[in-house]
Order: sequence, then structure tokens, then C-alpha cells
Amino acid sequence: MGVSGDAERLLRHGGNLAAARRLFPGAPEPWIDLSTGINARPYPVGEISAASWRRLPEENATKALEAAARRAYGAPEAAAVVAAPGTQALIGLLPLLFPAKRVGILDFTYAEHALCWSQAGALVETVDRLDALARFDLGVVVNPNNPDGRQAPPQDLLAVARELGANGGRLIVDEAFVDLLPTGASVAPVLPQAGLIVLRSFGKAYGLAGLRLGFALAGAADAEAMGRALGPWPVSGAAIEIGLRALEDQAWIEAARAHAQSDAARLDGLLRAAGFSPKGGTPLFRWVTCDDAHGEFLRLASRGVLARAFASQPQALRFGVPADEETWRRLARRLDA
Repeated sequence: MGVSGDAERLLRHGGNLAAARRLFPGAPEPWIDLSTGINARPYPVGEISAASWRRLPEENATKALEAAARRAYGAPEAAAVVAAPGTQALIGLLPLLFPAKRVGILDFTYAEHALCWSQAGALVETVDRLDALARFDLGVVVNPNNPDGRQAPPQDLLAVARELGANGGRLIVDEAFVDLLPTGASVAPVLPQAGLIVLRSFGKAYGLAGLRLGFALAGAADAEAMGRALGPWPVSGAAIEIGLRALEDQAWIEAARAHAQSDAARLDGLLRAAGFSPKGGTPLFRWVTCDDAHGEFLRLASRGVLARAFASQPQALRFGVPADEETWRRLARRLDA
């Protein structure tokens, strides 16, 4: 793909459609952007009150949002919840609040975790076994994993968290893509547990990534430290209003879970017919292998299909889910071209 700045952006994160257009100016429009794992069926936000734009959010409104998140995520009343302007803000904040000399990260995963801990001065090591994290000062697990969808059972995560917590360490479990999995995949119901911090993304499952809303669930002391660092008014009035509405809409998330499971199976079939080998993923993205993933990435991009390639994974690609029937039809044509 080359080493230009635009190429580097495409390998680092999804959603860089402007960079793709610069690299592939002859690609047909409209592009089909499958480079992210954001729900293509967004929550219908409805009307937003004028007050949410004009006034600073009241503390009790933020507390109500955090309580709604606690209920939606199945955490007990004793678990503390902190609202933040997206989980990325929390990922960058944690190394500053809870310094660690040696940080273990489970497998090839979302790169910002390693980057943020390295920038804070930690020695970061990737391990291939969950129990190996117990020998570090702090462990990080993305569960389900982004980009391949690998899952660790909650009871195994709890065992590692207990071992780390007993020695003054922490286990950070990033559950950005857990919402649309079957019930029982999250470790949030075991909170509070010494040393365990759980991150939850709002924007991915609800299809509203631009709202910039996420949560940390933890014990009282860790949550208090995060809340102080984020300061007053950590999220906007609009985010509070929309977040409350969505998190309390149980019928919508159950329907979204069913739609996403169906769409994931449909996408697997389409990719398999195009010669890819689906190997897993989550309901919001699919992980496939092929002989020359970077070559396939370039071929698809030249046809206006933006997938997700990885510099260290030359035989794998990740595909998000198309947004509507017309996009499904265009994708089928471009995969066959």
C-alpha cells in the first residue's frame, strides 16, 4: 500500500474515507465504507430539547445517565459508573491515573491501548494467553476482541482480575463490541471487583459514534479518580438526553441484536462467495482470511469498497456491515467485478 500518510491512516483506524478517496481517486462513487464496526442501523434519536444545547448539563442528569448505563449493562448497584466523551478518552486517561511499569495486552488487538500505555512510559508486551496477564502490573483485554472477535469467558477474566487486584494491579476489559452479543458475554455483572475496570462504548452498538459517549464501570475509588480527571460536564447535554433514551429502550437493543446477527451471517455468505474465508468476528464486523489481504484491500479500494487491512496481519481483513439494501446490492456487484 505504500508508506504515505494517507496509507498509514488507513492501516491505523477505520473510517478514513477522505484518505481513501485521495489514494484511489478513480474509484467509483459512492464508496462503500466497511472499515468500521459501527452499527449501520442507528438508534432513532428523535427530537432533542433546546435546553440540551443551551445549558450546561446538570450533575443529576449525568448521574441519571450513569444509572441507566449501570442497568443496561447488567452491573449491580454497588458498581460505580463514569460517563465520558467516548471510550477513547478513557483509554488515553487510564495510563495517567493508574501508572504501571509493565503492561500486558492479550493478543493482536485495538492498537490505541498499547500506544497510550507506551506513551505514558510503560513497557508493553503482547501475550497469547489470558492467564499470562497476571504476571504484569496491569493487563488489558479487548473482549470480544477487535478485530478478530475472539472471546474470553467472564469467569476467566474474573480470575485474572482477582489475581491482579490482590497484588495492587488492575485488569482493564474493553467491551466496546459486547452489546450485541448474547447475554452473558460481559464481565460487568461481577463488579465491583478489586482491580477490575470495564469500558463500554455507546456509539458502536447504537450506531451513533459521532455522539462521543462511553462509560467506565469500576469500584468506587477508581471511578472517583476517573470522574475527578474528567472534570465537570464530561459529556454534552445532547449525549445525556440521547443516551438516556437509548439505554432505557430494551426493545430496541433486543431488535438490534437480532438484526445484527442476521446481517453478520448474510455478510459471511457474500464474502465466502467472493473467495474469502470468514473466520469469526462480532455481529458488527467480520474477520476473513485470504492469501494476499493487502492485495485484496487494494483491489477492493479501487472498486470503491473500503475494508480494513492490518500491517501485521498480511492474510486477514475486517469488514463492517452494509447500511441498507442498495448498499448490499452494490457490494455484491463490486465483489464480483
